[in-house]
Amino acid sequence: MATSDIRLIAHLMKRAGFGADKAELERRTKVGYEETVAELVDPNHFNIPSFDPDTLYRHHPAMENPGGNPLNGQAEWMYRLINTPRPLEEKMALFWHHVFATGNAKVDHCAVVMKQVDLFRTHGLGSYKDLL
Repeated sequence: MATSDIRLIAHLMKRAGFGADKAELERRTKVGYEETVAELVDPNHFNIPSFDPDTLYRHHPAMENPGGNPLNGQAEWMYRLINTPRPLEEKMALFWHHVFATGNAKVDHCAVVMKQVDLFRTHGLGSYKDLL
């Protein structure tokens, strides 16, 4: 594998996500740049699974209270940003969250903010008209 190829993929993963570890960079370099872009833009087409929130609660049970709602949506989202198999989807959710300037301090109801983030995650790569 050429050093320039892995550097190009590393740059892509920083811009379209939050970076990648060496193993992922090597895998994506073997797949190629165009295929990597296609996977990032349309993860459903490539059967890339969504993040499984049960993974978080299995490893960090204190994140869930008896009612089933996360005590801290920010920590849940941060965990998801770091561990997602769909980095562009999460990056776009973060982008739209910033554009619409919402936060728990303004809403004071974490579950509502997290539902909005889910909306951004679901529609963030699609049409702006559909998002609105």
